[in-house]
Amino acid sequence: MQDLGDRLRLVATAHRRIKIVGQLYEDLDAPAAGKEMTIKYPYFNTQIAVSVDEPDAEKRRRKHKLRSKQMRNSNNDHTTDGTPLEEAPKRRLLKEGEQQPLLMVEVENVKHESFKNTEEVKALTQEVIKTIRDIITMNPLYRESLQQMLHQNQRVVDNPVYLCDLGASLSAAEPAELQEILEEMDIPKRLMLSLSLLKKELELSKLQAKIGREVEEKVKQQHRKYILQEQLKVIKKELGIEKDDKDAIGEKYRERIKEKVVPKAVADVIEEELTKLNFLESHSSEFNVTRNYLDWLTTLPWGVMSEENLDIDQASKILDEDHYGMDDIKKRILEFIAVSQLKGTTQGKILCFYGPPGVGKTSIARSIAKALNREYFRFSVGGMTDVAEIKGHRRTYVGAMPGKGYQGDPSSALLELLDPEQNVNFLDHYLDVPVDLSKVLFICTANVIDTIPEPLRDRMEMIDMSGYVAEEKLAIAKQYLIPQAKRDSGVEDKHISITDDALHALIKSYCRESGVRNLQKQIEKIVRKVAFKVVRKEADFTEVSCTNLSDLLGKPIFTQDRMYESTPPGVVMGLAWTAMGGSALYIETAKRKLLQPMDTNGDAKQAPGDGSLELTGHLGDVMKESARISLTVARNFISQIEPSNNFLESSHIHLHVPEGATPKDGPSAGVTIVTALLSLARGQPIRQNVAMTGEVSLMGKVLPVGGIKEKTIAAKRSGVTCIILPEENKKDFTDLPKFITEGLEVHFASTYADVYRIVFPENQM
Repeated sequence: MQDLGDRLRLVATAHRRIKIVGQLYEDLDAPAAGKEMTIKYPYFNTQIAVSVDEPDAEKRRRKHKLRSKQMRNSNNDHTTDGTPLEEAPKRRLLKEGEQQPLLMVEVENVKHESFKNTEEVKALTQEVIKTIRDIITMNPLYRESLQQMLHQNQRVVDNPVYLCDLGASLSAAEPAELQEILEEMDIPKRLMLSLSLLKKELELSKLQAKIGREVEEKVKQQHRKYILQEQLKVIKKELGIEKDDKDAIGEKYRERIKEKVVPKAVADVIEEELTKLNFLESHSSEFNVTRNYLDWLTTLPWGVMSEENLDIDQASKILDEDHYGMDDIKKRILEFIAVSQLKGTTQGKILCFYGPPGVGKTSIARSIAKALNREYFRFSVGGMTDVAEIKGHRRTYVGAMPGKGYQGDPSSALLELLDPEQNVNFLDHYLDVPVDLSKVLFICTANVIDTIPEPLRDRMEMIDMSGYVAEEKLAIAKQYLIPQAKRDSGVEDKHISITDDALHALIKSYCRESGVRNLQKQIEKIVRKVAFKVVRKEADFTEVSCTNLSDLLGKPIFTQDRMYESTPPGVVMGLAWTAMGGSALYIETAKRKLLQPMDTNGDAKQAPGDGSLELTGHLGDVMKESARISLTVARNFISQIEPSNNFLESSHIHLHVPEGATPKDGPSAGVTIVTALLSLARGQPIRQNVAMTGEVSLMGKVLPVGGIKEKTIAAKRSGVTCIILPEENKKDFTDLPKFITEGLEVHFASTYADVYRIVFPENQM
C-alpha cells in the first residue's frame, strides 16, 4: 500500500484460483408468515397489527442449514449423513416486475499438479521475468504498478503459478488465449503459453515505440524548420533586409508597374486592391482572389509598345524569304505598310486572309509581325460558343480568368474586340477596367467567309489567298520544304537527292490539294525513310526518282487525271470551288425509263409533258433549284434550234453528280447542266477537253460566279485546254498570273447561245 496524500494506492494479488462447480439458487417462494405484533396509539384510540421481519442473521442460519442438508457424497446420490438425496424442488417462474436475486455459485479451489523446480522451469521463469521487465521499460502504462508488484511482493516472482497469471494479465491477448492459460494445470506448459503471449506483447510495444519515434522525429523536424524560418524572418526584419509578406507583395506589384504608363483609372483600382490586400488574412480565399487579380492587372503591358519598323524594303525582303510567289498578296501588304509609314501608325485596319488550308495564311501573318517588328500572339476562335472566352468571366466565379483578348454568340464580342472604333475602351468582365486595344494589329484567317457574320466581315479587309498550281508547288518544295525537312531530320545533301521528275510525280499522284501542307508531310516522310537507311547503314546516299517513289510513299493516291478521257453524250465537265480549292466536277445525265408505251401501230409513242427529272449526288437546295432552271432553259433552247426534238419534254431523265458522299451546293453549275441535257437530247457528245462554269438565269443569261482562280487551276490540273467563263468574270481572269493562264483557250459568254456555239461548233445557230 502506498499513501499518495489525497488517495491510497493498493496493489492486490489474488491468493487463490477457483473453479465454478454449479449455481446456487435462492428461494423465490413467498416467505412464511412471520410473527405479528400490535402497535397501539392511545391518543388516537386505535391499534395496528404488523408483521415482524426476520433478522438477517436468522436468514443466514436458515440458508446454511438448507445448504448443509443438500451436501452430496462422493457418488453424488446421498447426503453426507447417508440419507438419499432428495430431488431439488422445482423453481417457480419470476412474476412480472420481479427481479432475479443475486447470482451465487458453488466453487472449489484449483490445485495445481505438483512440479519440480527443474532447470527448464527456472529458465522459463527467468525468461518470463526478463520479458516482463522489458515490457515495463518500454510501456509506461504498466511501469509504476508492476515495478512495485515485482519489488514488494516477492511471492509473485518466486512462484511460477502466479508469475504465469501476471504475464498473461499484461498482454492484450484474446479471451480464448487467456482462458487457455487459466485451464492449463501443467506448470511448464503454462509458463510457455504465458511467455508466448508476453513475446507478442513485447514485439507490439517495439513497433509502437518505433512508430512513435518516427512521428516524433517528423514533427520535430517540421517544428524546427518552422522555428528557424520564424527566427530568420525576425532577424531580416530587424536588419531591414526583408519586410512582412504583405508588404513584400505590395512592393512587388508596385515594382511591376513602375516603368509602365498606367492610366489613372487603372492605377486607382490597383491601389484600392493593394489596400484591400493588407487587411485580408493570407490564408483566406479572398486573399488569393485579390492577389490573382493584381497579378493580371500588373502584368498587362500598360503603355508598352514595340518600336515599329515601317521600312518597305526590309519588309519586302522578309516576305520574299518566307514565302514564294503570292505577288498580289505581298503587294497588298507592302501597300498597307506604306500607308502606315505615311500615317506613322498601323492603327485602324483589320486584315483577313481567306483561302484553302495549307496556302500560308497563318505563316504570312507571322511574317507581317516579323516585318513590322511586333510581338506575335495567336489564338483560335474556331468552334467558340461562349462569349466569356473573349470577354472573360466575372471575378465572382470560382477560377475566373480574363478573356482570350489577354490570354451566347461570341461574334458580337469579337466585333467589339476587333473594331478600332470600339476597342479603344475594351472592357473585360474579369479585369473590369478599360483597356486600349486600338494599337493592336489584328490579322484574321479563315477557310470560308460565308460563316463570318456580315457586320464583322464589313469591318475587315478581305484578302483572297488562292491555291497553288503544280509549278508553284515545285518551286516551294525545292526552295522551302526540302531544306526545312533536311534540317529537321538531320539529313545532309550528301545523303539524299530528289529529282524534279520525282517532285512532279509526287505533286501529281499524291498531293493534288490547293495548299502545300500535305506536300510537306510527304517530303518529310521521304526524308525520314532516307535517314533510317543512313542510320542502319543500308545506304549512304539515296536518289529519289519516279522509279523508287512508290517504294518510299506507297501506292499513288491519284492514278488518273480525270474520270472521262473523252466525254460521252450527256456528260460535261464543270468547275467547282470548295474549301480545299478548285476541282473538276462532272455532270452525268441519262434516261431513267427505257421502255415507252406503244401506239396501235406498234411504234413508240411519246407524250409531250410527261417528262421528269431525278437528281442524285448529295445536292443542296440551291443546286437542285439550279438543275430545275437548267431543264427549263434546255427545253426552251432546243425548241428553237430543233423544234421536232421533244426528248426533254417526254423523257424521264436522271441527273447525277459523282462522288455522292461529298455535299455539293451552289448555282455555278447552271451552264454545265444545260449543256449536259442538250448533249443527251441530241445524242451527241460535246467538244472534248472543255470545262465550264457559270450560273444560268431562266431566260438564258450567264451570270458571274466566284473562285475563278481556283477553278482555272483545277482545269489546268485536269488537262483541260479550253474553259468557258461568264463575261463578267473576265476582269478576274485577266488578273491571274501568266503561268496559270498559259496554254488555256478561254471564252467568255454572256448568254447560253455563246456557250452552245463553242461546245457544238458544227451546229451554228
